[in-house]
Amino acid sequence: MDGAAAVDAYMAELDHPFSAEVQTVREYILAAHPLVTERIKWKSPSFHVGPDDLGAFELRPTEFLRLILVFPNGLVDDPTGLMRGTWADRRELRFTSAEDVADKRFALQHVVRDWVALL
Repeated sequence: MDGAAAVDAYMAELDHPFSAEVQTVREYILAAHPLVTERIKWKSPSFHVGPDDLGAFELRPTEFLRLILVFPNGLVDDPTGLMRGTWADRRELRFTSAEDVADKRFALQHVVRDWVALL
């Protein structure tokens, strides 16, 4: 099963309060840049460009939706304050509702495009 098909199968079985928002964030990330693809890694839907990981959902919390982005080649600029944390190689994004996901769409896509530019 290819990456997208594996993620589709995972999503069909996902029982999470933010499953609809997971789907929307997936669509936003994949639409941000044509080189970004998806697969199941770290037991969750994840995103990559070739061998380089972009990030993955971390679905253990149920009070919000968490997306972890990894930046092995340096951090991207985040003028909107979308990303949380001070780790050297990753940042956390949180979404609390469908409206929050929609509000953060363009900032998220900006981060994804900047990340791809670092490759």
